[in-house]
Amino acid sequence: MQETIFEIKETQFEKDVRKGLTDFPKHLSSKYFYDQKGDAIFQQIMHMPEYYLTGCEYQIFKEKKYEIAQMFAVGGQPFKLIELGAGDGKKTKVLLQEFVHQNLSFKYQPIDISHHVLEGLEKSLLEEIPQVNVVPKQGTYFEALKELSDENRMRKIIMFLGSNIGNLLDHQAILFLKDVQKLMNTNDLLFIGCDLKKNPQTILDAYNDASGITEAFNKNLLSRINTEMDADFDLDEFKHWEVYNPETGTAKSYLVSKKAQKVRIGLLDLTVNFEPWETIHTEISQKYDDTSMKRLAQESGLEICDEFTDEQRYFKNYVLKTVR
Repeated sequence: MQETIFEIKETQFEKDVRKGLTDFPKHLSSKYFYDQKGDAIFQQIMHMPEYYLTGCEYQIFKEKKYEIAQMFAVGGQPFKLIELGAGDGKKTKVLLQEFVHQNLSFKYQPIDISHHVLEGLEKSLLEEIPQVNVVPKQGTYFEALKELSDENRMRKIIMFLGSNIGNLLDHQAILFLKDVQKLMNTNDLLFIGCDLKKNPQTILDAYNDASGITEAFNKNLLSRINTEMDADFDLDEFKHWEVYNPETGTAKSYLVSKKAQKVRIGLLDLTVNFEPWETIHTEISQKYDDTSMKRLAQESGLEICDEFTDEQRYFKNYVLKTVR
């Protein structure tokens, strides 16, 4: 009698942790910050005085909502607003309220990988702006975006806010924008938030607050591995470290091992050795200027057709269209 052997497949998270912690130098993806605990910590980050990004983009929306609405519904045509990585929708609600006020014809389609996030957003919209036709879509950006693009020929406004583009390396950002461009028709728009280059100290303070909230967010990656993969990371033995290169505009977050140590990850049957002061690279936060953003657009088959900025010129929302 032949014995049946069941192969247990690793999840993408497990594969990425195995690869990242056996590579040199070690690395983990920032997309894994966001479990339920991580979502809650990031909500705290967005309210920190040092973390200017959310406030600046919110100010743009508050002050430019009329112009943005008119641009989205040019000629009074209906449109669907597709938001990649919607989160709690705090900033987007400013626009949605304006769309309702102007009696525009639109459908709001937030995309997020987290069912928990979408459920919370849909519930809050029902309470705060019940006139909005919201059709959430759970899944990865491009799987969901492709499905939504295939639905009909209605004009699409694709939003990617919060400088999330900055979490990608340069070549990854170009690939991302190319993938979006392929799903855009000539009358579609991409509305993208970008954090701008500025005083390096201002940037460092935003990712290394004195209260330690960002440190907790960074270390939540290790907490997730402990909980979900039966690991024994001692969070106190890792130091949160942030660096910023004003020449390249690149901010990077690390977790640094304070001593020589071994970490056991039971689910992966893996022991990870750390040398004293060895790093795990966890996040990149790229900062832009008009020149670098124009180059990214051109290399992706897009062009900048409008832009909005805050009073301090800390942040910009660029509006891009496809070049056909």
